[in-house]
Amino acid sequence: MDYPKQSIIAGRTRAWDAGNDTGFEIEPDVLLVQRAKQGDAEAFSRLAARHQRVVYNLAYRFMRDASQAEDMAQEAFLKAYRMLDGFRGDCSFSTWMYRVTASVCLTELGRGKRRAEIESQPWREAQAADSRVDWSDMPDIMRRCIELLPERYAHIVTQYYLKERSYEEIADGLSIPTGTLKTWMHRARNQLRRILEKEYSLNGLL
Repeated sequence: MDYPKQSIIAGRTRAWDAGNDTGFEIEPDVLLVQRAKQGDAEAFSRLAARHQRVVYNLAYRFMRDASQAEDMAQEAFLKAYRMLDGFRGDCSFSTWMYRVTASVCLTELGRGKRRAEIESQPWREAQAADSRVDWSDMPDIMRRCIELLPERYAHIVTQYYLKERSYEEIADGLSIPTGTLKTWMHRARNQLRRILEKEYSLNGLL
């Protein structure tokens, strides 16, 4: 299911290509992000065009409704545009967009008092998954894997990736030094990576 070609980014209506930089010289995300941070709206529009399909499909996985998914995808790009200065580059732009999209969708579901219906949500790039596993299986896979983590590791993974909390916010909430949190997060990722590789032969997700 493709993202609709008409959308509004920072108040401007654009006709997007079908998810590619058609008609443009291919430029890495990192360079487009740098230009967008400097106020180049066209650069962000190209980022949006490049990632629109994945963002819409992720939103649809949360909302289970095409119209709501369209709204949430639109809101995710608008939020990303407003928050772009806060993108530190410690992950890929696509991974960051996954986090932003997940946060927007969870917020909307919470308003509708349907958060409890969501067992778990995907937040990693679909193309990183092993071809033997269908992307539609990923929510259940991630839920089962996170449940195998120690409680504190499951908590910080959820806070960072789904609720879009910064390291500082998570550390403050747990009353621990930021350095300790980073150590925990490193261990949590390693454990989750091993579980994914052992149980599902999924490599390269984390």
